[in-house]
Amino acid sequence: MPLLLLFAAILAARADAKPASTVWLCFPGRAPDPCASSLATTYVGANGSRTVKRPRAAANPPIDCFYVYPTVSDEDRGNADLSIGLEQLLVAQTQAAPFSQVCKVYAPVYRQITDRGLTTPSLHASGLVAYDSVLAAWRDYLAHWNHGRGVVLIGHSQGAYVLKHLVGRVIARTPAQRRLLVSAILLGGQLHTGRVSDTGSVRPCPSAAATGCVIAYSSFANPPPRNAMFGRSRIAGSPIVCVNPARPGSSAALPVTPLLPVAVMQFAGVSGAASVATPWVAYPGLYTARCERSGNASWLQITRTAPPGDPRPAVTPLFGAGWGLHVTDVNIALANLVGVVRAEAAAYRRR
Repeated sequence: MPLLLLFAAILAARADAKPASTVWLCFPGRAPDPCASSLATTYVGANGSRTVKRPRAAANPPIDCFYVYPTVSDEDRGNADLSIGLEQLLVAQTQAAPFSQVCKVYAPVYRQITDRGLTTPSLHASGLVAYDSVLAAWRDYLAHWNHGRGVVLIGHSQGAYVLKHLVGRVIARTPAQRRLLVSAILLGGQLHTGRVSDTGSVRPCPSAAATGCVIAYSSFANPPPRNAMFGRSRIAGSPIVCVNPARPGSSAALPVTPLLPVAVMQFAGVSGAASVATPWVAYPGLYTARCERSGNASWLQITRTAPPGDPRPAVTPLFGAGWGLHVTDVNIALANLVGVVRAEAAAYRRR
């Protein structure tokens, strides 16, 4: 069953309830913290040139990030428990760790719908259970750890589905929380705008310096097919949001820099990964990104622009054309997203 249907029941803010103690996957100052791992990166050019950069986590960043990870649980139940497994550790390091350069990263463990829960009705997976779990963690964060700091919400896939409801049903309707919102980066989550807006008054970011807005897209190497899981709206007058991470508000095709953890690339058998000595590898000049729209489809078009013979790896759909580049939504432009958050943090402080 598509995630969109599983979360369709979340139509109103949940009543206050005494939350369970939050289990934090990433929490500033606590060890181990997968969001505080080494960020040393080898930048590999088209001609094989290599440059190593060693960015570090910011000692005193001006804002926080609240990260909700995508579907990773392989538990044999509908909704995951609150244990931290290898899957959670890897995805937090893969998607969230680079943001530690510009914010303090908080990431709760939540009772997400498991892989099996998405495809096995007899397990009775509940989108409300996943949402309430994140809502409780958000309230805990605000009550004990926020201290009036601006916040960037970051979510991918199921994490984006949960967060878009949190934004639309709670944050957008609560002035005190609305003022804290630096931005919401909600990738691969079928975010609608127009006649029906999933995030209420929180609208797509018109520029990299805009705050209190949302960045969202689903990435494809080719136009989404008619049966696409992402990028196509089934609500008339409400297209799927696409904001270019290379330059929010732009309609041009602009360079994006993929940023990938070497350990994950080695596990996936990507050629050339073993020869990189740093934990991260980046491929500048390999792709451009541009928001495209055709009919009921809106997507981030990823185009390989490398010269002939460029040995650097190409991203391809892992689960068929209907999924597009969903698995790499975050990492295909991760270096750019970190830069956008840096600009937003500066603008938020000025505001």
